[in-house]
Amino acid sequence: MIPILVAGALALLSVAFLPWYVYLPMIILAVFVTAFFRNPERRIPSDPGAVVSPADGRVVFVGEVTEDRYLKAPAKKISVFMSVFNVHVNRVPFSGTVEQVDYNPGKFLVASKDKASLDNEQNAVLLKADRERRVLVIQIAGMVARRIVCYLKAGDRAEIGKRFGLIMFGSRLDLFLPPEAEVLVSVGDHVRGGSSIVGRMP
Repeated sequence: MIPILVAGALALLSVAFLPWYVYLPMIILAVFVTAFFRNPERRIPSDPGAVVSPADGRVVFVGEVTEDRYLKAPAKKISVFMSVFNVHVNRVPFSGTVEQVDYNPGKFLVASKDKASLDNEQNAVLLKADRERRVLVIQIAGMVARRIVCYLKAGDRAEIGKRFGLIMFGSRLDLFLPPEAEVLVSVGDHVRGGSSIVGRMP
């Protein structure tokens, strides 16, 4: 909200006091900032087994992997790439207790590339769904992104579909589910954070 207000105020002031070739770019910037920081309400599925997308964007990876850093176990991975035109607010994919939040600095490679999952600046949130099942979501900065925001901390209760952070200006989220989870999306699908069901827990 604050970036939108600042950009709007600057645009209005430039229109009032500056020539058109100065205020026109300011208006364009204000429109872009407003579009980028939009934060729409979403209808969260009531299905208790549903796993929702943590972000708006395009699915760029679906597959079975071994997650060595946090889960240290086999998992099903879904990666969602957010362009600069997508809503960048991130949402909790599945209800649980936050076990760990871990920020790691890194590079700023193109977020749609799989190598970004390993090398880019990122923030991992590990959720404990129950005694045995854990869900991992990793916010990954992209080539343009320069700031990751996460509101969660260890010990918090995170509810499905609720906002938990954002990544500024083009980025990616990796979601890791237990091997027994059912994946309901494919590469190329477009999803909406908090409302699109991407998987289902048994």
